[in-house]
Amino acid sequence: MSALPIRKPATYDDLLALPANRVGQIVNGMLYSQPRPAPRHARSSSMLGINLGSRFDMGDDGPGGWWILDEPELHLGDDVLVPDLAGWRRERMPALPETAWFELAPDWLCEVLSPSTARLDRSEKMPLYAALGVAHLWLVDPELRTLEAYENQQGRWMLIAAHADQDVVRVAPFAAAPLELAWLWA
Repeated sequence: MSALPIRKPATYDDLLALPANRVGQIVNGMLYSQPRPAPRHARSSSMLGINLGSRFDMGDDGPGGWWILDEPELHLGDDVLVPDLAGWRRERMPALPETAWFELAPDWLCEVLSPSTARLDRSEKMPLYAALGVAHLWLVDPELRTLEAYENQQGRWMLIAAHADQDVVRVAPFAAAPLELAWLWA
């Protein structure tokens, strides 16, 4: 009987050792690395950030009250996660941290799915986000042109809305202003 190799949990030094053109994360002790997002992915993420950021972060034609950020580095327990977009209610986080990362779980997250990240986003990160107490999660798929919105119900995700194509939607936690999905698709 041969011994199984012992796998060491990934460390922050492992992340720092990645090439500059890679995005790295530590999820459940495992190091994951992928290239920078492809153009369709980047377009969806950027347009969603612009739309929500102007209305909910800056308060232009919307209620304000949020910090909306692209690809923040989250240090949550032993995990280092990099969602495509994240939002914190300013009542929970009145000021941005001085560090290069966040130790407070966001109130809302968005993962933009791609063929290389969808499995990790759905099977590893979604359950982790729920356990960490993130209240809302959106999955955007630029290939299928869909938006799925989930709400955390006692540590489990409940699908609250699914929209596609050219829909104009109002989705929690940003239901105060309409979102035109057509803006997200390249």
